[in-house]
Amino acid sequence: MTAMSDLGTALPVLLLLGLLSVLSVAIFLARLLNLGLRTKGSDARASWLNVLEAGTIKSPPKGQSAADHITETAASRLQLGQSGPHVADALHPLAQREVTRLFTGIRLLELIGMVAPLLGLLGTVLGMIQSFRSLELAEGAANASILAGGIWQALLTTAAGLVVAIPALAEAAWLTARAEAETQEIETVLAGVRLASNPKPDPTSSPKPSK
Repeated sequence: MTAMSDLGTALPVLLLLGLLSVLSVAIFLARLLNLGLRTKGSDARASWLNVLEAGTIKSPPKGQSAADHITETAASRLQLGQSGPHVADALHPLAQREVTRLFTGIRLLELIGMVAPLLGLLGTVLGMIQSFRSLELAEGAANASILAGGIWQALLTTAAGLVVAIPALAEAAWLTARAEAETQEIETVLAGVRLASNPKPDPTSSPKPSK
């Protein structure tokens, strides 16, 4: 309790920064599982697009990424006889939703990265106000320790704000790079589908009739 009371006006700011830190870590881990571990299969999709460009519709590669979902849906529509440009246009709204989902949570991480240093600065200002207020109340008995007490509280919140902000911004930058890479994969699939000219289903990839 003594250590907590020694923090003075810095305590509420530190608690708020602690909550922001927990929130940023939770967002990053959730997006890492959803995005970082699922942006795979680019080689398999490239091979499928090459075969499609040659005029054959093969079974699409299986995967959990957004680009894989677009590829599977495009293959299903093409096998129904729809033209490449028509399929690409029809999949555009789905692609937009997938891209929006890819960037979910990133803006919040960036917001935490911007707000945390400001909260640290607020704690610094409050600590300096407390320090000079204590110095005023001490009147003639003022000494350096009274002023130093408020200053270390002020600097503590500044450091805490930076400790929260720097990882949050780094996490946001990493997730943005992964989301942009996956967005490029989606655009590549749609472009390849649009250029498909009357492709035919591959007989070897068609399901065999049951006996």
